[in-house]
Amino acid sequence: MFALLLFATAAAVSFRTDFEAGNLGRVETVAPDHYRCHVLGEVDQDKRNRQASWYYFRIDGARGRTLTIDLVDLAGEYNYQPTQGAIIAETPPYYSEDQKTWRPLEGEFDAAGPRMRVRVEPHANRVWIAHQPPYTTQNLAILLSEMRSNRAFSVENVGKTVHKRDIPLVTITDPATPVAGKKVIWILFRQHSWEAGSSWAGEGAIRFLLSAKPEAAAIRRATVFKIFPMCDPDGVARGGVRFNANGFDLNRNWDVHDPVRMPEIDAERGAILKWVDAGGRVDLALTLHNDEKPEYIESAPGQEHMPLAHRFYAALEQSPVFAPTKPVAPSTVSTTAGKPGRMSFHQGLYNDRKLPAFLIEQMTVSHPKLGRRPVAADRIRFGEDLVKAMAEAVGAR
Repeated sequence: MFALLLFATAAAVSFRTDFEAGNLGRVETVAPDHYRCHVLGEVDQDKRNRQASWYYFRIDGARGRTLTIDLVDLAGEYNYQPTQGAIIAETPPYYSEDQKTWRPLEGEFDAAGPRMRVRVEPHANRVWIAHQPPYTTQNLAILLSEMRSNRAFSVENVGKTVHKRDIPLVTITDPATPVAGKKVIWILFRQHSWEAGSSWAGEGAIRFLLSAKPEAAAIRRATVFKIFPMCDPDGVARGGVRFNANGFDLNRNWDVHDPVRMPEIDAERGAILKWVDAGGRVDLALTLHNDEKPEYIESAPGQEHMPLAHRFYAALEQSPVFAPTKPVAPSTVSTTAGKPGRMSFHQGLYNDRKLPAFLIEQMTVSHPKLGRRPVAADRIRFGEDLVKAMAEAVGAR
């Protein structure tokens, strides 16, 4: 399923991606212990919008060496406009010697390349390097298995991906409290597979909501949370970027109905609209993303949901792991005017049913409130703060 060996030297240093989410292109020797690693990247269904925003590889035979790694082939497109990509001066790699604890490295960025250079001096013979602390389908499977005995938790599969993986929908609420009158909140995590921080936040949200904390219990009594914890498991498994296995961006195309080429969107949107059309309420819907420098909340197009948007913004701004770089504002009608297949989650749901849908982007650069780059524990904390803020915004806290 995954490439086993990308590169090996006579000195027994090897680069490998034979694990879930592993991804890297060609590796070249520049000099002893100096390697040029080409980031593979992906394009969309139009063979455009190349993204080189994910790499994740292992180096074997590394102990006792000082390795210089150059990451290259970083430039691409975003919304049909040229860009240097998600790998910029402020986003050097994360590094791990056990595939569990990740710490950010220092990097040297050459914008003319563009090229990111890092140096590592491993204490272990085997080390992993990634764009962000990875979160895989295996991580999610462990989380869902742990939660199955909780009476407030249920999970159903609402569809299959292109490669026939399940698309799970988690419901969290107090079963002893009647659903009638409860606020209903929908959240989507990991529409884009490179944005692993979204999944760490999703785990934090689920763990908090199902915890024994009195505040969590009160929220369960007042709300129903409907959560898609991983919207693109195919992409996560293969180490993709932001497109499904057929090349379609899963946070665009929410104005397109195509269950064959985009079964993930069809299943996720279908579950929401089925709920609404059966008389179910939606008090707030959200998709969570990662970006490089921006951090913000964006509301659906139109002005009618702006009072809710301001309450949500005010509640979330109190979090020590949320630092908005701009005020909350309505979205445009589409990300690319006049072109079909370019509506994102909140634009599409507003277009379909005028739902109170939102998008959040979280930065991957050094966080001004933290004074450093975020790690998995920060994202987990944000997940807890996020569901508290959503409950407060809809009057359920």
